[in-house]
Amino acid sequence: MNTDDLSWQAHNRGGLHPRKVDLLLEHGHLDRVIRAAEERGEWFCAERAAQELCRTGAFDRAIEVVEPFATLGWRPALWAKANVLLRAGRTDEALDLVRPDEAGRTSEYVCRDFAELLVEAGRVDEAIDLLVPHLGGWWIRSVLVEITEGQGRDERVLELIAPHTETARQALEKSRWASNDEGVLVLQARMLERMNRADEAIHVLGADIAEKRYGTQNTLTAYAELLSRHGRLDDLRELATGEHAHTALDIFAGALRDCGRADEAETVMREAILADDWVGYRAWLSVTLLQDGRLDDAIAVAEPGFSWSDCSNLLDPLVRELFDRPEELLHLLDHPLTVPHHSHEEFQHWWRAFALACLGRAEEALAVVEAHPDPFSNPRLVRAELLNTAGHLARAEAELRDLGTVEAREDLFEVLVKQGRAAEAVTIHPTVTEQRAARAKTAPALLREDGYSAEPPF
Repeated sequence: MNTDDLSWQAHNRGGLHPRKVDLLLEHGHLDRVIRAAEERGEWFCAERAAQELCRTGAFDRAIEVVEPFATLGWRPALWAKANVLLRAGRTDEALDLVRPDEAGRTSEYVCRDFAELLVEAGRVDEAIDLLVPHLGGWWIRSVLVEITEGQGRDERVLELIAPHTETARQALEKSRWASNDEGVLVLQARMLERMNRADEAIHVLGADIAEKRYGTQNTLTAYAELLSRHGRLDDLRELATGEHAHTALDIFAGALRDCGRADEAETVMREAILADDWVGYRAWLSVTLLQDGRLDDAIAVAEPGFSWSDCSNLLDPLVRELFDRPEELLHLLDHPLTVPHHSHEEFQHWWRAFALACLGRAEEALAVVEAHPDPFSNPRLVRAELLNTAGHLARAEAELRDLGTVEAREDLFEVLVKQGRAAEAVTIHPTVTEQRAARAKTAPALLREDGYSAEPPF
């Protein structure tokens, strides 16, 4: 185990993936998780085991689990140990372990992390003081607002961000695109709202909207949601039926539903579709109808988008809503209005196979893959996944063992755990070294000098 391997694990979800660790814990294999951390250098096992041990009050054992990783000086492990110490009531030790030096205090990220720990330790004023030198950064102001919620420091926080709100307004007065700091206007409104000054928040942010002191839809959305939370439906209706309809109409319709006026919300959106057939209106209404159990109505609303080359706007949201309702998913796929178009067809093969497998109809699911193998990079892995989903664990195991690849062994882990063979599952799962070698052949990771991946996680 070394920091390079640990960084690769953390940023590529390598080793035993957190979902796999959770599967072991769900089946009562905490001891097996601890052994994997100790014997295989599995970081996610160590992290989750420490959390579970803390939950039961076994703080000393939790520290033992993370200690080998922290000894290497690897930052995530040091912070994990600090969190255990804090939960054990050893506050000074926790803070001293990760307290930033002078160089660290110049880093927004280091100060953010330490400020969060200080708040957990009850040292809120120290946390605020640590962040004050960095409040020129918009995201640090958001952190300040987040970590101080419920801590009795709202007046001070409001005072600290006030100069930045004025700077942003002055810049926006000259040009709507002159400042990237308009988020501070929303933060100010949020602070006023949580101080029980909602009317003032609405007045201040509403004035910014009226004077066009904003550059992005985020500010409009925040204002609409603020109106919705406080039942200002007349103001929200005015906002949603004017030039900002594409941003605010769904929020207004949602507010109507929250007030028990679902029929009125549906009428508002259908009228908007007739007047301006925008995809956003259809997307909101189709998903809402589906959530109300009106699948055929949802399909009828979304159908115009099914023939588009990009199915992500209207078809895909319905499919995702139905992943845990396989019978209705099949109904959607078989509906005469749901026609495959361009790249939709390959997705539909997978959706159909998945739904059939969820219903236990394994042979029909496999037949879909056999009839349409082209969309799947490795049809045999897909076959095994479908067999696993359908509950045919022995057949899934045989398929994966026959393949024998690193990827197949990763999938075999879950099949074996489900069969009560956790020890075998951990043993057969590829090591970090094997995973890195296999992935380097297909998608080599670019690592910076500090060992952190320069690419997004897999």
